[in-house]
Amino acid sequence: MNIIKYRYLFFFISGTFIIASIFAVLAYGLKPGIDFSGGTLWQIKLSGTDAGNLSNFFESDLNVKNAVVYPQEADQNLSQDYSQNFLVRLNHISELDHQNYLSSLKNKFGEVEELRYETIGPVIGQELKSKAIWAVILVLLGISLYVAYAFRHVSYPVKSWKYGIITLITLFHDVVIATGLLAYLGVKYGVELDTKFIVALLVILGFSVHDTIVVFDRVRENLTLGRGKENLEDIINSSVSQTMARSINTSLTLVLTLLALFVYGPLSLKYFVLLIMIGTIVGTYSSIFIASPMLVYFRNR
Repeated sequence: MNIIKYRYLFFFISGTFIIASIFAVLAYGLKPGIDFSGGTLWQIKLSGTDAGNLSNFFESDLNVKNAVVYPQEADQNLSQDYSQNFLVRLNHISELDHQNYLSSLKNKFGEVEELRYETIGPVIGQELKSKAIWAVILVLLGISLYVAYAFRHVSYPVKSWKYGIITLITLFHDVVIATGLLAYLGVKYGVELDTKFIVALLVILGFSVHDTIVVFDRVRENLTLGRGKENLEDIINSSVSQTMARSINTSLTLVLTLLALFVYGPLSLKYFVLLIMIGTIVGTYSSIFIASPMLVYFRNR
């Protein structure tokens, strides 16, 4: 497959997704979870109401003005009693308020099952937010510097530091598209950005750079073997052809596993798994169709 011949088509496809992702982030924003903004996340299970009535109950009966209620998965048991899971987002509350709200819910709706309760103060939330940002930045810089060092003996026809720059660009490509997807999920399904999604981004970065290094390493070997005998375009096309099956098979193995988790796994990890799955596909694409052609682009520049 002549990757280099159609490189501008691949650049156009990636550019379109990047612009769409940036637009999604600017237009919709990222909904910060309680990990970063502080607050209380409360998952309860009860019957005989819906999200609108439950939200009105928090506002009118409990005098909680900023409660946000999301309906979760529903089920029906053998006695035909309808029950529904709700995810309630509140400001930071004390344990006393927590118990008072729970008692009020039981008095109003009868049996209430508490599935999840998390609360984080605003100071801790800001600290986690700062650490998460630095984690992503340091990972991007660390990977780029490592790649530039690893390819220090390859200086012709592309300087070794350019391998690091290209790796940084492809990782930025993957992170931006994954972040755009997260912004869309936030406005469409109420998905919030928390620490587990930062972990998902770091997993995407790690898997993407693995594929990129595999391709670059084969390019380095072929450059050493065919120095002066073939041009760079032919060497890159040959290297991509030699590594494409391995990259796709490795990614497909992970994607199938993630797909099973997405379909049959717990609801709390559904969008976390989806983000990693899409990021894996995007990372494989960028390693083959973006990173390799950019070697030619940087050589020409």
